[in-house]
Amino acid sequence: MRSIRTRTLALVLGLLAVSLATISWKSYKDAEHEIEELFDAQLAQTARLLEGMVAREMPRSARESLQRALDQATGAGDATRPGHRYEGKLAFQVWDDDGSVVLRSASAPADLVAGLPPAPVSALPGAAAPPPAATAHAAVRPLVGYHNVAVGDHRWRMFVLQDVRDALWIVVGEREDVRGELVGKIALRSLLPDLVGLPLLALLVWLAIGWSLRPLKQMAGLIKSRSPGNLSPLAFARLPQELEPMAAALNRLLQQLKALLEREKRFLADAAHELRTPLAVLRIHAQNAIDASNSADRAESLRQLVHGVDRSTRLAAQLLTLARLEPNAAQFSIEPLDLHVFVRNELAEIIPLALERGQTLTLLADETGDYRIDADRTSIGALVQNLVANAIQYTPDGGRVRVVLHGLPDRVTLHVQDSGAGVPDAMKAKLFGRFVRGEAGTGAGLGLSIVQRVVELHGGTITLDDARLGGLDVGVALPRRHAGATVDLARNSPGS
Repeated sequence: MRSIRTRTLALVLGLLAVSLATISWKSYKDAEHEIEELFDAQLAQTARLLEGMVAREMPRSARESLQRALDQATGAGDATRPGHRYEGKLAFQVWDDDGSVVLRSASAPADLVAGLPPAPVSALPGAAAPPPAATAHAAVRPLVGYHNVAVGDHRWRMFVLQDVRDALWIVVGEREDVRGELVGKIALRSLLPDLVGLPLLALLVWLAIGWSLRPLKQMAGLIKSRSPGNLSPLAFARLPQELEPMAAALNRLLQQLKALLEREKRFLADAAHELRTPLAVLRIHAQNAIDASNSADRAESLRQLVHGVDRSTRLAAQLLTLARLEPNAAQFSIEPLDLHVFVRNELAEIIPLALERGQTLTLLADETGDYRIDADRTSIGALVQNLVANAIQYTPDGGRVRVVLHGLPDRVTLHVQDSGAGVPDAMKAKLFGRFVRGEAGTGAGLGLSIVQRVVELHGGTITLDDARLGGLDVGVALPRRHAGATVDLARNSPGS
């Protein structure tokens, strides 16, 4: 089931159906038991009424008159007599100790007492000794109380009462099929509201769930109706409490997407602007090499062409590095890293750039210090290379570049110092912007942007100070333990 409405309705109605079935079955059994008890009470009450009406010494004329009155009251022989469908169809007989029928109903079969168990003579109330006719007429001295017996083709529910004073036996019975039919009708009628109410309840639950889910449907309609380029926050009317976190999450996602797209647009625009000039310069140098009138001019043009290619290559590499560190693009692989060994290996690759310009590149670190951190090897490599390459670029020929490492209890610091002209204080805060370069710089102005991004993703800090060598001192502090492999890229992104 993919529909919340259908799934909720099925679950609710399933639980209701099981609950109602259990309750209905219990109610049916309880109603059946109570109705049986009521009918049993009716048998006992009828027997006691007959006990009060019949006496052993009643004159024959009075007994016949009573028989006619009882036949008329029970409607014997009158099928059109009005009555109630739940009215019991009782049969009764009154016997004396001699086995003679004193009184009987027209509906009572002649052998009504044939199946009743006889009472032991010693159990007869007031009988200290067996009465004279006890043996001859034991069949009319049944055990007092309720009995279920078979008489003819039917089973009967009977109640036996002994009139000790007049030595009479009163038997009142009711056929179990008639009795069961009445019990079933009455009990089933008590279940009728449940049987009729379940479909009505299902309809009401369906409408109630639909009304409850209407805000969700309206939210979905509002989202569906928006154009793909509209990333402004969603404006909802009053929402249920359960939907407020979803609305807040959607608006937060839209804000993040909007910020990401704006950064990408700004980045692409700046990159296109920065790439246009180097490509134009390369074309000019190539054209000059073609049009050169002598080998010296051609060699100079080709040298400038190679220099331009190197600069464009560096720019493209920095753009790719910066793109890799963008939100939703950075894929970190955090691992233990000895920063001392790592920086030394990186400097070994960069030192030809310094030697080409006659510069001195040195690494200062306590050999016994602990420089282990948790970091991403690739991004830390980009950090070191950009810092040192920037220092080499902004240091004049024959100058000095120094890399200093300090191992502290909770972090490791890396300082890159140069003997260049330095950076004015008013300019330092702007150097972290993209495509911002110093006054003497010829690069793309992306180095410090990349460094800042790497430092932020590692939870570190970066500072710009004046170096003792006379130039700029870029300090980076990296924590020894990374906060986790999962990085909140949107929160830590530049400019966010």
